[in-house]
Amino acid sequence: MRIEGTFDIALPRAAVYALLTDPGLMAGCIPGCDQIERLSPTEYRARVTVGLGGIKASFNLVVEVTRELPPELILSQTRGEEGSRASMLAADNEVVLVEIDAATTRVNYASDVSVTGRLGKFALGVMKKKVESLGQEFAGRLRDRIRTQPAAQHAALQPPAAALGPGAPADTMDTPSRPGIRT
Repeated sequence: MRIEGTFDIALPRAAVYALLTDPGLMAGCIPGCDQIERLSPTEYRARVTVGLGGIKASFNLVVEVTRELPPELILSQTRGEEGSRASMLAADNEVVLVEIDAATTRVNYASDVSVTGRLGKFALGVMKKKVESLGQEFAGRLRDRIRTQPAAQHAALQPPAAALGPGAPADTMDTPSRPGIRT
């Protein structure tokens, strides 16, 4: 199934890119994410719990960033399984950041998601609606985090100009840690 969405954030594009590549911040914004760990500059492991109908599933996921073009594009693949291997998840993801004006960025995201196993047996429509609602919840949480951060932290999220060139690795940017989050 293909999931797509768009939302605007009142920050410059480089600052939004820095937020989206900060695993500590993302752990607090991704619904159901209770752990995220940086394995390498392009690979992360996360544990995400999702409830769908009467079923609750905790997925152990590996996210690999396959291409970056700071500050406008992030392509990634997500693969993982439920702890009991009752369900498998695979997704190809794309995030495109569009500069609306100097202080506003549009986030366009799309994922081609495949779920097999017990969650895959649910009707496609129910799963798609759930995933879309999780996307909206993520956007809301990200906006809330931005609103509650002091302006000085927003400025600190802007990567140095050298890190913005094509092919700049994500680990060249500061990634503030949060207790329980390993980077």
